[in-house]
Amino acid sequence: MGVGSATRSDFKWFSTVTTRWMDNDSYGHVNNVIYYSWFDTAVNQFLIANGVLDIENSPVIGLVIETQCNYFAPLAFPDRIAIGIRVAKLGNSSVRYEVGVFREDEEKVSAQGHFVHVYVSRETRRPVSLPDNLRAVLQSIQE
Repeated sequence: MGVGSATRSDFKWFSTVTTRWMDNDSYGHVNNVIYYSWFDTAVNQFLIANGVLDIENSPVIGLVIETQCNYFAPLAFPDRIAIGIRVAKLGNSSVRYEVGVFREDEEKVSAQGHFVHVYVSRETRRPVSLPDNLRAVLQSIQE
């Protein structure tokens, strides 16, 4: 999947968000920082929906160590947005998600990027191996 050439079929799981009035910047489109919030929201919604993240109690949590985004078409309030995710790389204690942002029902990506979590002990904040149940869920959306 080349940068900017992604389509909906390249992604395994989707989250939907609605842009807000405050997401637009003075240039009349969604500001770049909002996309990173959408990445974080989509990944964590996936983990919560699949029962592998309890945000208050999970002994293993993912910390973001890297994000990146390329922009191809502007989005603006009041667009409805679909955020697609898939796992591109699954390591011992880390996972790289690839993320696609789509306007409404469009097939071609408006923005595309990645998001890397390193999984750590909630208590020590030191890297730990992915628990088996988490690994299985992540493999379900692996390319």
